[in-house]
Amino acid sequence: MIATNERPSEVIGGGYDEFLSYKGRYRVVKGSRASKKSKTTALNLIYRMIKYPDANALVVRKTYRTIKDSCFTELKWAVNRIGIASRWRFSEAPLEATYLPTGQKIYFRGLDDPLKVTSITVERGSLCWMWIEEAYEIMNEEDFNMLDESIRGEVPEGLFKQITMTFNPWNERHWLKSRFFDQEDPDILALTTNYTCNEWLDEADQKVFDAMKENNPRRYQVAGLGSWGVTEGTVYEKWSEEVFTLDQIREKYSIESAFGLDFGYTNDPTALFVGFIDTKARKIFVWDELYKNGLSNRRIAEEINAMGYGKERITADSAEPKSIDELSGLGLRVKGAKKGRDSVNNGIQFIQDFELIVHPRCVNFITEVSNYTWDKDRFGNKINTPVDDFNHLMDAMRYALEDYITGGVRYNDALLGGI
Repeated sequence: MIATNERPSEVIGGGYDEFLSYKGRYRVVKGSRASKKSKTTALNLIYRMIKYPDANALVVRKTYRTIKDSCFTELKWAVNRIGIASRWRFSEAPLEATYLPTGQKIYFRGLDDPLKVTSITVERGSLCWMWIEEAYEIMNEEDFNMLDESIRGEVPEGLFKQITMTFNPWNERHWLKSRFFDQEDPDILALTTNYTCNEWLDEADQKVFDAMKENNPRRYQVAGLGSWGVTEGTVYEKWSEEVFTLDQIREKYSIESAFGLDFGYTNDPTALFVGFIDTKARKIFVWDELYKNGLSNRRIAEEINAMGYGKERITADSAEPKSIDELSGLGLRVKGAKKGRDSVNNGIQFIQDFELIVHPRCVNFITEVSNYTWDKDRFGNKINTPVDDFNHLMDAMRYALEDYITGGVRYNDALLGGI
């Protein structure tokens, strides 16, 4: 058991001393993968809750459904890592964590239910701290302003209010850069961290970054070193983020559903695209997504069924016929994409003629579509081939729309018929 009077740095290692001691309003950390930013934040929050018995905290992500497998799990890891799990109760209905000796709470909310974010009333003490994980997902700065204003009011002497943001810096055009990294402000601590400060990486982990540095230097700058991503020449420019319901778009448009699946496992996610298309209005509505690493074929089937899409026809990457056969055996209606010569560019050209309207919950689609760019030759000139990155949902979207792209016959829409 590790004594709770130890500092988080003594539990998880170095690289974050300034982060741990800072008490200004905004603590913003962009970092590469494996930079310890989330685990350090989780440990720091637990230590602070113990140190300040009148403090409560709020943890936020853009979509509520992503919290349980990220921040909630990280905080459970933190109390186990320190050796004080018996002093904490983690409940899932509602999703919250309670420090049993004092009754302090950590609340969990998603921006997809803004009323629940702004209407939190703590049972005892004050709401002092907020952790926004994957802050990059918040594309609209006004959404952040709403969160910022929710941490308000006086706090007891000795306490302080603070918002911590952690994220991967995929796009230099994001408002986070201009607001927190391009100016000097005594109330802002803006840090960049990367995997080199992580003492716990083993040889296999190191090889992943070495291979990335050699084979994909563009991605290495962001996912390896934590630098801002430079996005020039995005493939899809006609897209917007917009809240909509199926009833709303069905009343206004003549839509058909489209499902596409791109396989992944360890390093790449399995990606399911769920969308609707109106060929006359030239609109594609991006409705839902699955985006997870480490899924076996059985787990893929379970996830798709749990999302309510188990009866839908899905077009999958034909490079994995064994996986398609196994998913079919598990009850899914899956077929392989035909692909063929120039299928990538033909698919891109077809989709470019449409407006993409993306539901805000599709956070991974938004990340990919805003970073999916044309590649360059050795002279820096753009070529007619997309970069092999940020393309899991982009590929899944092409598979989903393949029958439209090739002019094939469409099937009946089970999803729309069941609504």
